[in-house]
Amino acid sequence: MALLTLHEYETAARKQLSGPVWDFLSGGSGTESMVSAGREALDRIRLRPRCLVDVSDCDPGTSVLGANLAAPLGIAPMAYHRLVHPEGELATARAAGEAGVLFTVSMFASHTLEDIAAEATGPLWLQLYWLKRRELLVDLVRRAEAAGYGALVLTVDAPRVARRPRDARNGFSVPEDVRAVNVDPSVMSASHVNTPGESALARHSRERFDASITWEDLAWLRELTSLPLVLKGLLTGEDAELALKCEVDGIIVSNHGGRQLDFAQPAAEALVEIAEVVSGRCPVILDGAIRHGADIAKALCLGADSVFVGRPVLWGLAHSGSAGASAVLRLLTEEFEEVMALMGAPRVPHFGPAGITRK
Repeated sequence: MALLTLHEYETAARKQLSGPVWDFLSGGSGTESMVSAGREALDRIRLRPRCLVDVSDCDPGTSVLGANLAAPLGIAPMAYHRLVHPEGELATARAAGEAGVLFTVSMFASHTLEDIAAEATGPLWLQLYWLKRRELLVDLVRRAEAAGYGALVLTVDAPRVARRPRDARNGFSVPEDVRAVNVDPSVMSASHVNTPGESALARHSRERFDASITWEDLAWLRELTSLPLVLKGLLTGEDAELALKCEVDGIIVSNHGGRQLDFAQPAAEALVEIAEVVSGRCPVILDGAIRHGADIAKALCLGADSVFVGRPVLWGLAHSGSAGASAVLRLLTEEFEEVMALMGAPRVPHFGPAGITRK
């Protein structure tokens, strides 16, 4: 039977994956309040459609930092795609290209940046965590430039990986046959060590992430490359203002999938104040809890230029590889195009504050 909703892909993926891997993908930090809070924030928003508008030709296409997209949609950075499918990021890259959307590759990808680029027919960005060994960042940036990646995404909400009870309970570690092949193996060794009652990834982050960086350190990264720099994980207008002062090229409003600060402001709520501060000076992307094409419309009305989707892409990948991931992206795009028609908003710029209300 054909899968017609993202929820059906989630159900199918859960049957495919082991318990510890499923918990790693779907779990959150602390009480896991943020896993559901993002969804609840979007559900509180209602759309205000306009009638008798010519919607015979709806075009969901847009562009972000020079990347032409079939829809205001991209794949959020997620590590170790080979946890859910043998082809991992290679299959995801093909799916993104088929769907005409952006793929943000994690520095902890389980295939090389070059091999992923060879499979891609659409735009790629590279995500970074700030490691204590800066020469590793230099190497990744140079390789991304050479392979044609279009921007760097620095994750700034994770000076350390938060305590995630499911991973701790499972003693989760990355299997030996799934490796972050773009980073020196000696730096990644702790992520493969199984210790009962502890997450290997949390331990790895405490050892290898540089928790001392501040806004001043961004100048070093900016001087390193001409690639656009996007910050991921902002949740306040104050930080958005500081980002603009540092001349960043884009902002991703994100709760890290509910996996970092528990009880934080949901990304959809933070988007409003950040979009107001930014006021068109750089692209703003909403990352988190996107589960339907209507969510894309809501994000645009709240002030986003695009959205990122995370877990659902891995659900599709787990279900049927590249075809499944492509189907998830296509489903979101088709749902969004239908919303465009029913909203009376045949172009992306037609979405704005007047298009929503709150319960």
